[in-house]
Amino acid sequence: MLKRGNINLLAIALLAILAALNFLFPVPWWVYPIVLVFWFLVSLCGSFFIRWNYHFTSLHSNKNTSQNQVSLTFDDGPNTEFTPRVLELLKQYNAKATFFLIGKHAKKYPQLVQDILKQGHSIGNHTYSHTNDFGFFGTSKVVKELQTANKVIEKITGFKMKLYRPAFGVTNPSIQEAVQQLKINSIGWNVRSLDTTHRSEEAILKRITNKVSKGDIILLHDTSYKTVEVLERLLLFLQVNNLKSVTVEELLKIKAYE
Repeated sequence: MLKRGNINLLAIALLAILAALNFLFPVPWWVYPIVLVFWFLVSLCGSFFIRWNYHFTSLHSNKNTSQNQVSLTFDDGPNTEFTPRVLELLKQYNAKATFFLIGKHAKKYPQLVQDILKQGHSIGNHTYSHTNDFGFFGTSKVVKELQTANKVIEKITGFKMKLYRPAFGVTNPSIQEAVQQLKINSIGWNVRSLDTTHRSEEAILKRITNKVSKGDIILLHDTSYKTVEVLERLLLFLQVNNLKSVTVEELLKIKAYE
């Protein structure tokens, strides 16, 4: 996998080599921008593709598990319309999941947070505000976002969360420093449903079922009717294929709370 440190060193080394060669023979000026564009594009992709582990390591699956287990995860809740429907389906199929909660939503709907835990599911930190410009926050602001969300959840549940899912799956050096400071585990995924896109229920379900196997972490959102429809069929698929959905911490053998 590509790592930020390695790419930075490579870019610096290439620029240094080009500068040295320039003393021997003229190096075309456009070669330098090519190196910089290469560095920028790789860094940009590394920031948006969490599975690259470009800036820091996130946990995306447990392919070493001997159990027929997967982990369903839901981002962006709690949602008063759809989270209860998701919980009902999970209960019906005796499945457990992990909900990565937005702090401001949890503050508004504390009973839903309690319902999630009462039914044996786990929760994680998905920032307090989940603003579109979160990827541009400095370290101190990222830390504040995560701490604020943690305080909200702790007040409701008594638990201090150790699981964190980056908003939009975006990572960068500021988020890396915040994760290290707070000593939390960043949780990614290796099966992305794309349930927030224009894709049909059939396409979303097919995308998941064509890929899923034991040890996988599946990304969903408890924020739409479409996801609820997909979930019911997905749970049946998992049942038929002898795959049990468990919480992220059970699948990865880590702690969800301090």
